[in-house]
Amino acid sequence: MSQGLLLALALGYALGSIPFGLILTRLTGRGDIRTIGSGNIGATNVLRTGSKGLAAATLVLDALKGTAAVLIAQRFLPGYEIAAAGGAMIGHLYPVWLKFRGGKGVATYLGVLIPLFPPAAALYAGLWIAFLLLVRISSVAGMTAALSAPLLAAFRDRSDLLPLLAGLSVLVIWKHKENIVRLRAGTEPRVGRSRA
Repeated sequence: MSQGLLLALALGYALGSIPFGLILTRLTGRGDIRTIGSGNIGATNVLRTGSKGLAAATLVLDALKGTAAVLIAQRFLPGYEIAAAGGAMIGHLYPVWLKFRGGKGVATYLGVLIPLFPPAAALYAGLWIAFLLLVRISSVAGMTAALSAPLLAAFRDRSDLLPLLAGLSVLVIWKHKENIVRLRAGTEPRVGRSRA
């Protein structure tokens, strides 16, 4: 394994593992987000604190850390952008600082797509927003958006990105496994409603 590859993976992981949801809720006196709602550190669970602003900030920052990982790799480690993107996603999903219990990767996935594959980022964001508005179930919107990225890569013949995007989509779906169980049981909460 080359030094450049290792550096790109480490860079991505370090940025991706920054738990912005946890940091923001603690800084604003809202406690440990891991003790609220689903216990997840992402924007949807931050919304359950009652602060739309904090949730929006978490979403944007979780996306930007993925974008930053790819852009920094493009500048200083050209040719290893894909490794940095993968590292950012792994860092968000499995941060060492939180005993490997991270978020579900939907926002960070969008973040890495923006510089890597802009058409996929646009489709991803459009589907995510559309499904949130239509069904108001965050997990459905996130998983649908995640599935769109490798499908578009295949359609556009982006074989250079297809393995990465297929892997990231599988990880996002895997992190939603509990949501899938609740969806099948009809108990998955809708955005805007409190969760016990």
